[in-house]
Amino acid sequence: MTMSSVTGVLLLSVLFVLEPVSGSRHGPWWHSTGQDLLASQDLVTDLPGQPADVGFRHYAGYVTVNEKNGRALFYWFYEASVRPDEKPLVLWLNGGPGCSSVGYGATQEIGPFIVDTDGRGIKLNPYSWNKEANMLFLESPVGVGFSYSNTTTDYKILGDDFTAKDTFAFLHEWFLKFPSYRRRSFYIAGESYAGKYVPELAELIYDMNKDPHLYIDLKGFLLGNPETSDADDWRGLVDYAWSHAVVSDETHKIIKETCDFDSNNTWSNDNCSQAVDEVLKQYREIDIYSLYTSVCKNISTGSDDNSVQVMFKPMSKMMPRIMGGYDPCLDKYAENFYNRPDVQKALHVSDGHILKNWSICNNDIFIGWSDSKPSVLPIYKKLIGAGLRIWVYSGDTDGRVPVLSTRYSLISLGLPITRAWRPWYHEKEVSGWFQEYKGLTFATFRGAGHAVPVFKPSNSLSFFASFLAGGSPPSGQQVDNN
Repeated sequence: MTMSSVTGVLLLSVLFVLEPVSGSRHGPWWHSTGQDLLASQDLVTDLPGQPADVGFRHYAGYVTVNEKNGRALFYWFYEASVRPDEKPLVLWLNGGPGCSSVGYGATQEIGPFIVDTDGRGIKLNPYSWNKEANMLFLESPVGVGFSYSNTTTDYKILGDDFTAKDTFAFLHEWFLKFPSYRRRSFYIAGESYAGKYVPELAELIYDMNKDPHLYIDLKGFLLGNPETSDADDWRGLVDYAWSHAVVSDETHKIIKETCDFDSNNTWSNDNCSQAVDEVLKQYREIDIYSLYTSVCKNISTGSDDNSVQVMFKPMSKMMPRIMGGYDPCLDKYAENFYNRPDVQKALHVSDGHILKNWSICNNDIFIGWSDSKPSVLPIYKKLIGAGLRIWVYSGDTDGRVPVLSTRYSLISLGLPITRAWRPWYHEKEVSGWFQEYKGLTFATFRGAGHAVPVFKPSNSLSFFASFLAGGSPPSGQQVDNN
């Protein structure tokens, strides 16, 4: 089947999914009445712990992406706190696969409300990214967080392509609720396994934009500590572990001599597998997502502590999932909050009596993931050629998708350097380093782990603003002139 045939089939399938939900008699994207009503039904008015006057509206609820199967995705949308009509729309995705963008991105990292340390309430985030943009958080695919399907077979076919198509369908259905955003400048951002989700979705949008009825004004994407190329990600993980004294010279030597991460049979070599197991064993002792901070001691005790559980698929090149992360107890705080009856009722996911069981990550999704692209670098090349704005950043104390992994991937792109390696600044201090390539900007965050905004909230907001503005990360000269 040719690419044009595939695009045609996908277009028809998207229209088939979307049109029955809209109920429109005037084409799939337009309603003459009821637009405000669709959005107002999802307005959040009584979120427990929310300050009375935050200065912006926010909405939460479900969007059906497949009516036949009863497949619906949960979202939480925050208008920009200042001049929302003039600000772009940004979709944020977390990875896993199987982890919640609401539990992580929205209420641990970059949303206006952060779950408090007792899990009973929320507190305002002074560095929320909705200061710069209208922020949309999506729990994807089905099975993540509150998102669900009434067709059990859907859960058995989850993968990269499935997720991209459902997210694409979600966006167009969401625009029916919020039609004023349909022609707004649009960006996608995310971290970790969203390093695959985001480019794949961006490519789908770019391809489908050939049809004016499906057009989304995609300007670019922003990725933090992203999984990009399995082979480069694995090489970076083991080299970083060795260079940061997590494993011995001997273990590293065995991996270098016996592991071919470009092979489809990497784990058939016993010496390689045992040496990689040793790397993962050492990472059970610390927080791989933040090498120099403590692990959570409040979850459970004993050797089976969930904060250091390693999930690894030996028949796959997918990177391992290691449970935990810095605060390091925020995951449990979030689970306490989202399983409260009054919270679920406020977010329009239950009636407050018959509750949904919310978890920050669905491990069954990771285990059963059926389709993972070994590399999204070809997509990078395609979208760079299309002129999209692409920024990638790395917290340099993350061992899970370390800065070395990202550098190895970017080196393999072979892009010409347009601005050489140099520091970038925040509040007159070095916040990290960056380099600009033809079509891509790469930056580091000094002293930040996997979820960079948790560690460097103010720096991250400044960096995000620079990305949206289309400039460069702030240099020393720019700071001195302010």
